[in-house]
Amino acid sequence: MSHHKVRITVNGTAGEDEVEARQLLVHYLRETRALTGTHVGCDTSNCGACTVMVDGRTVKSCTVLTVTADGTDVLTVEGLDEEGEMSPVQKGFQACHGLQCGYCTPGMVMSATGLLLEQPDPDDDAIREGIEGNLCRCTGYDMIVDSVRWAAAHGGAGTAATAHAAHAEGS
Repeated sequence: MSHHKVRITVNGTAGEDEVEARQLLVHYLRETRALTGTHVGCDTSNCGACTVMVDGRTVKSCTVLTVTADGTDVLTVEGLDEEGEMSPVQKGFQACHGLQCGYCTPGMVMSATGLLLEQPDPDDDAIREGIEGNLCRCTGYDMIVDSVRWAAAHGGAGTAATAHAAHAEGS
């Protein structure tokens, strides 16, 4: 099995690691960087539990080889906090009971954050379209839509995600 050295910045912390050529980014984040907020759901990219942002764009980390993320800037759900406080999207999920069982929540939060970076004031149809790549097995989509709408009205994507996206555009 071939190994490769990668340099990846995750949540603002640079790191250099040796990874197997076949390793997926979701496993790198969970096992090498010990960031377990990104979940492994279906391993087929259908559920979206593994959604993170790479260079300012949401991706399903179970479809990305770690070696292809070499040199990138990754933002996970753990990186959304703002000086110890939850981001507006995280607060929206708390305020509007969008958490459900919580398994899909990190991926939903990352997709919602990406949506709000692109569309700061989405209507319900745009929110549903923005999170359509994420499955909630609790079928609580109405409360998730309410959560995203709440976040749009209370700070949008948040400063950490906005800074991440701006940094990615500048690089």
